Formats: sequence, C-alpha cells, structure tokens
Amino acid sequence: MKIGIEGQRLFRVKKHGMDMVALELIKNLQKIDKDNEYVVFVKPDEDTSVLQETENFKIVELDGGIYPLWEQFALPKAAKAHGCDILHCTSNTAPIFSDIPIVTTLHDIIYLEKSYLQILRSSATPYQKFGNVYRKLIVPRVMKRSKSVITVSNFEKNRIAEFFGLQNEHKLSAVYNGVGNHFKPVSDANELSRVKVKYNLPDKFFFFLGNTDPKKNTKGTLKAYSDYLKASKSDHKLVMLDYDLTELMKILEEIGDPKLIDKIVLTGYVKNTDLPAIYSLCDIFLYPSLRESFGIPILEAMSCGVPVITSNTSSMPEVSGKASYLVNPFKPEEITEAIQKIMNDNGLREELVEKGLKRSQKFSWYAMAEQVLELYKSLHFDLKKHVLC
Repeated sequence: MKIGIEGQRLFRVKKHGMDMVALELIKNLQKIDKDNEYVVFVKPDEDTSVLQETENFKIVELDGGIYPLWEQFALPKAAKAHGCDILHCTSNTAPIFSDIPIVTTLHDIIYLEKSYLQILRSSATPYQKFGNVYRKLIVPRVMKRSKSVITVSNFEKNRIAEFFGLQNEHKLSAVYNGVGNHFKPVSDANELSRVKVKYNLPDKFFFFLGNTDPKKNTKGTLKAYSDYLKASKSDHKLVMLDYDLTELMKILEEIGDPKLIDKIVLTGYVKNTDLPAIYSLCDIFLYPSLRESFGIPILEAMSCGVPVITSNTSSMPEVSGKASYLVNPFKPEEITEAIQKIMNDNGLREELVEKGLKRSQKFSWYAMAEQVLELYKSLHFDLKKHVLC
C-alpha cells in the first residue's frame, strides 16, 4: 500500500497545533511501519530538518500557490502522479475532487457552530475569518467524499456525527492525540536558566497560551488574572506567547485595567523544545478555553509537573480527567477562585501535580500512530474487497 500524507505546513518555522500533530504522526509511523510506502507532501519552507526521508518514506515539496489552491489542485494531482492508494489530509480540509480515496483528520467543527460564529464576527482577525469561511465551504463536501474521518476526542466525534447526521459510525473514528516524550519536569539549572534568559521570564509567573482566536478566552483569563492580583497583592506575572500588543491593549481597556500590561510578559514565538522548561518554571498553567476539540497543552503541562486550570466544557474534562482544576470559562470569577485555591493550598497543588503526571502517561503519539495505521489497513482492505465485488 502506498499512503500519501498531506503535511503542507510542516516545513514552516512557526508550527502550531495541527502541524505538530501531523509531524508526530509521521515520525511515529516511521518507527512502526516498515512495510508500506509513504509519500509526504509539503510546501517548501525553511525548517527542512524537522523531517527526514527513510527507506519507505519519501518527502515531496510541492509549490502551488496559496493554501486553497495548493490543497485543491496541486495536492490531488501529485498524489495521483505518485500512485498513492490513500491520501490522508491532516488539517481539517481536503481536496473535494480527488481520484484517490481520502482520509481526513477533522480536528473540530468549531467554525460551523453558531455560538462560536457569533464571537468570531466581532473579534477574529481577517486571516482567521478567511480561514473559517474556506472551511465552512469545504468541510461539508469533504465529509461526503472522505472514505474515513478521524477526529481527536469522543466529544468531537459526537459533535461531528450530530452536526452532519452521520449514520455510518464506521466512517468516523476518535483517535486521541499524544504528548511528546520531551515533555517532562525540567530540573537542570542550566537549561532552566537558558530558557529564562532567552524569553526574559520573571521569577514568579503563571503561564497562559492565549492567542487571538476567540475560543482561547483571552479576555476572560486576563480579567481573572487582574482580579486575582487585586485581591491577593501577588507579584506573580503572566507569561503569554506571540500576541499583538495593540490587540492586547484593547482587551485590557475593555476589562478596565490597562496598567495590567506591566504585569504581562510576551515571549514571542516559543520553540516546542523550549516549552518544557517554561512549564516547569511556572506556578500554574492556565487553559480555560471556551471550546476545544482536544487540548494538547493540558497534557504537556501535566507531564511537566504543573497544576492545570482548564474548562469544564467540550473535550477538556475528557482529556484532563480528574487531574485538573475545572472551571466554567464563561465566569472569570471561577478562574480567579481556582488560582487562589491552588496558590493557598499546598495539598491541593501536590494532588493536582501527582494526578496530572499519571494522567498524561495515558496518552502517546506512538499509540495514536498505531491506531491510524490500523485505519489505513482497514480502509485499504475494504477498498480492495469492493473492487473485487
């Protein structure tokens, strides 16, 4: 069997969630499958060292213009030219016209939900709006044409089945994401010092992976942090990643605390390999999203021995189990209260750390790749049987 895998953004320097999932899938398939052939289709970019060819894994760099054109025209043409039996598209969308049977990883359908779209209209960037319009147009067609659809949690599987009225449960599978082996408590003083200097980290801080996506609940988290500082007189700062300063100031004006900017540290883009040290240095990891299909950072933080505050909505209780402090993300006062309890109760902190370390061990990229490989084999068998009939 020859399997094509779409990895359009794998070579870009600033990789994000779906890119890392695709990269981990490929790397672990390289470990476990020496029998089948693979062709990984990527768009040319700078970070070519992130993935290497092996005896049965070929990397093909495809030009082809912007994302929609690359996906709808260049990708299916290349997959056919390379004789692929299956084409796995890893990032929510896929070609709507393809001679090759399609497997689609549909991470979520948030962009199709009315409640999210209402938030999106008022606060999303033009780039996010364009991406969501494209997905809204393409995904329903992709769902009909895909031979198999993979999603990342049972919560999301149920949402997708309900939204599209799927009767064929065999077509839709939930395969959990994993957590990298490099996510573990960092105790090496030199490594901690290196990362602290590199990103200008304060001595005491909470860590929040907020961004401009409305689902990340940046406004609610900042309101909760502001209220915590006022109530506790704490000198803990809040570390965030790559966030536009102008947009951040707008949020701080909205919550009535523009001076909070003095307590916020913006690191810029952080390499995935540096994240374990940042998790290990922080006192609490904040992840009170409004809606997630999985929530990989929850597991990353737990693996590094950090107490996690996350939401009681969507997939987050499913992923975190009973190893995190769950809050209603629509109520900033609950986030504030959670911070206060963890900071004031060492017993609670230790309990969350211990449970988190155990919980995160239940998820691995290797297990994810094994399940996906079985799906490839099953689909290929069914296709061959159909041809014979």
